[in-house]
Amino acid sequence: MVGVGFRKAGASLVWYDEVASILLAWLTYYGAALAALRRAHIGVPTLAQRLRGRARLAVILVAESAVIAFFAAVAWAGWQVVRVLEGTSLVSLPSVPAALAQSVIPIGAVLFIVAQLLGLRDALAEGAGREGEP
Repeated sequence: MVGVGFRKAGASLVWYDEVASILLAWLTYYGAALAALRRAHIGVPTLAQRLRGRARLAVILVAESAVIAFFAAVAWAGWQVVRVLEGTSLVSLPSVPAALAQSVIPIGAVLFIVAQLLGLRDALAEGAGREGEP
């Protein structure tokens, strides 16, 4: 809204579009980590819910391992991006390091992994709690 207001006043903000896109990325990565912490991220729990016993445990562990492996790869790739961008800055805000703007990738991925690990006990307990169901 600030950007629109300044544009209507004839004094467009040079940095607005770049900062808005960076903030959207930050919101996405940190929001995904929060969703993972609350076990509310996108998933397909139907298979695990239909299974019982060791099969259910195996599916849960494989699924959690796949998510953690994926975000470990994202964290590693994000760290490589941050390293490549060392010494550069944003185009519209030369005082802001580009690496700072892109640091959300490895940080968000690590936060997602931590959230998955914290929720793993609950996921396993939910599976164990349904053992006796028909």
